Amino acid sequence: MSHGNAVLMLLLAALLETGGDALVRRGLHAAAALPKVAFLAAGGIVLFAYGYTVNAPSWDFGRLLGLYVVFFFLTAQVVSWVAFHQKPSPALLVGGAFIVLGGAIIAVCNR
Repeated sequence: MSHGNAVLMLLLAALLETGGDALVRRGLHAAAALPKVAFLAAGGIVLFAYGYTVNAPSWDFGRLLGLYVVFFFLTAQVVSWVAFHQKPSPALLVGGAFIVLGGAIIAVCNR
């Protein structure tokens, strides 16, 4: 798998993981039974798709983990802000900058 395709697959996996987590969260906090079951089932399906996406390619996932952590952090913050109206705090943004910097170091130095 080319480096570009691996990056896209990692981004897709991060989107699936954060999206699946958000669906499960919605399900856990739903008041009525039908939305609760629907959100939990949808979350399970999306999280299964994440597991498949991140494990199907034959890549050195440990080497790419730094980049995945960056994608997961960024997508989690977007989902948190958009879906749950939780704006990131200044401390979260500073810590996140370290996550992004660390991921960049890992990605560049592990080539």
